[in-house]
Amino acid sequence: MSSIQAEVIITERLDLLPLRVEHAEEMATVLSDPALHTFIGGTPDTPQALRSRYQRMVAGSPDPAVTWLNWVIRLRDEACLTGTVQATINGSIAEIAWVVGTPWQRRGIATEAAHGLATWLDRRPVETLIAHIHPAHDASAAVATALGLTPTDVRQGSEIQWRRRLTPPEASD
Repeated sequence: MSSIQAEVIITERLDLLPLRVEHAEEMATVLSDPALHTFIGGTPDTPQALRSRYQRMVAGSPDPAVTWLNWVIRLRDEACLTGTVQATINGSIAEIAWVVGTPWQRRGIATEAAHGLATWLDRRPVETLIAHIHPAHDASAAVATALGLTPTDVRQGSEIQWRRRLTPPEASD
């Protein structure tokens, strides 16, 4: 799976741009609202801390069997970054996640970006999408539902695993 690399993904209003370390400054502002950490914990990163984290992310997973793919979300009409989407691929499973900065929420950006990512992944050797969502995070549950993911009985910490099979079972024979 290491041959899969993030590429620019274009949706109706958004450009999903492969993550670069240089995005850290603007993204530190986008992700600066402490409310974004309600369900994931922690506090907003400083630009320097985010730059260090992005350096690790861009370098890729230390496990050769796992591929890290990360994008920033650019809202074309406003020419600004608004959040991130990511996929961690292990075998034929892609664990996806999304976050949109508070000023851009409730505008369908997370759903559009996650849908663009899911469509892109559907053209790769990925059979299953999963996402981990806190049971009280209604907005993320709505995004997952819009992507066709459904909740499972699997828990990871305080989060519920949502799942969707991309490739029909008969196509993988």
